[in-house]
Amino acid sequence: MSSDEENSAKKASNKEVLTGVIVSIASVAAGTAIAWSSPVNPKLSEDTLHDTPLDRVATEIEKSWIGSLVALGAFITPFIAGPLSDKIGRKWTLLSSAIFFILSFILLLTTRSVTQIYIARLIQGFGVGFVMTVQPMYIGEIASDAVRGALGSLMQLFITVGILYVYVIGPYNTYYELQWACLAIPIVFFATFFFMPESPNYLISRGRKDDATKALVFLRGKKPEEVQEEISVLEKNIQLAMEKAGSYVDVFRGKANTKALTISVGLCVFQQLSGINAVLFYTQDIFLKAVGKSGESTHGAPDSALSTIIVGAVMMGASGVTPLIVDRLGRKVLLLFSAAGIVVALGFLGLFFMLDAHNYEIVQSLGWLPVTALIVFVIVYCFGFGPLPWAVMGEMFSAEIKSKASAVVAGSCWFLGFCVTLGFEPLDTALGTHWAFWLFGICSAGGFIFVLLIVFETKGLTSQQIQDKLNGL
Repeated sequence: MSSDEENSAKKASNKEVLTGVIVSIASVAAGTAIAWSSPVNPKLSEDTLHDTPLDRVATEIEKSWIGSLVALGAFITPFIAGPLSDKIGRKWTLLSSAIFFILSFILLLTTRSVTQIYIARLIQGFGVGFVMTVQPMYIGEIASDAVRGALGSLMQLFITVGILYVYVIGPYNTYYELQWACLAIPIVFFATFFFMPESPNYLISRGRKDDATKALVFLRGKKPEEVQEEISVLEKNIQLAMEKAGSYVDVFRGKANTKALTISVGLCVFQQLSGINAVLFYTQDIFLKAVGKSGESTHGAPDSALSTIIVGAVMMGASGVTPLIVDRLGRKVLLLFSAAGIVVALGFLGLFFMLDAHNYEIVQSLGWLPVTALIVFVIVYCFGFGPLPWAVMGEMFSAEIKSKASAVVAGSCWFLGFCVTLGFEPLDTALGTHWAFWLFGICSAGGFIFVLLIVFETKGLTSQQIQDKLNGL
C-alpha cells in the first residue's frame, strides 16, 4: 500500500471513529437517565429536605416509581423508534432523543411535585428507548468492516460513562446543579451530531443515491468514484431486504425465528432478573443501608457516595475490556462465567444484609463486603450479561426480520426491567434486603442453566451458519 493509500485508510477510519464517538454521546445521556435516581433518592429523604425540589418527603412507593418509570418509557419506544427511523432517518430519530432528554431535565429543574418528576422520568425513558433502538442500527450502517465491531461496543461503554458521571456529580452537588450538569449532555450531543451524515443505507432506501455517495465520501475519506462499488453493493442488498421484509408475525414463525427469539428474550430476561437495574437505580440507597447514614469518609463525604463512585468506575473499566476478549473467549463461555459470578456476588451481598438484619456483631468488621460484592457483581455483569445479550440478538435474526425482532426483544427486556425496578423497594420492605438479593441470585443460577442448555456458541460463525444451527441443520 502506498503512502497516500495508507493516509486515506487512516483518514477514513478516523472519520468513522469520530462519527461513532459523537453518536455515542447519546448513550452518555441514556446513562445519566438510568443512574439519575441513585443520588437523587437520598435527596428526597427526610434528613436532606433542604436539598430537594419538593415541599415534602417522597414516600418509598413514590421513589420506586421515580426509579422505574425510565424502564417503562424505554419499553414503549422501541416499537415507535424503529418505524420512525425508517420514515425520517436514523440521524433525525437519534436527534429527537436529545429533545426528550432536554425536556425531561427542564421539567426536573422546574418541578415542585412528584407527578412532574414522574412525567420527566417517563420522557427520559422515551429518550433511552430511542437511543438503544436506533444507535446500534446507525453504527452498523455507517461503519466499515474494519471498525464495526469496535464502534458497536461503544454504546455499553458510553452508557457506563453516563452512569459514572451522575455517580460522581450527584452526591457532591445540589439537586439543581445535578440537573444542569445532566442537561448539558444532550445539548452537546445535538450540537455535534447535527453535523454528522445520515446512514447511507437509509439514503439508498429512499432513492437518494447522491446523498448516500456524499455520506460515504465523508465517512471513508475517499473520492466519489472510489465509493461507487460500495454504493452498488448497498443498492443490491437493500433491494433484496425490501423484497423479503418480514412482519412482526414472522418473528414468531418458523423454527429458526422461534429459537432465535427464545434465546434472545431468554438472555434479556435473565439480564434483568440479575437485578442490574435495581442496583443501578438504588446504588447509593444500598450503600446508605450498609454503612449507615451517619457514616463519613476521611474526606467528609458519605461513604455511600464514594462506594457508589467506585462501583461506577469499575463498571466503566470492565465495559472497556469486554470488547477485547469477547471474540477470543466466545459468547457462551463469558455468559456462563458472568452468571456464576453474579450468583456468588449476590450471595455474599445478601449474606451481609442478613447478618446486619439480625444485628450480628461481626457486621462491624465487614464494612468492605458490600462494596467488594457489588464491584464483583458489576465486573462479571459487564463481562457477560451486560453487553452480550444484545450482541447475540444481533447475530441470531435474519436481515428480513431483524429490526422488528429487535423491537420485540428490547420491549420485553425493558418491560421486565420496569417490573424489577418497581418491585425492588416493596420486595426489600417485605422480605428484607438480603432476600431481595438472594432471589436475584437464584434467578441468575437459572440463567446459568439456560445458557448451558439452550444457548449455542456463535463465535466465528457466519450468518448463514447461525441460521443453519437454528434450523437444526
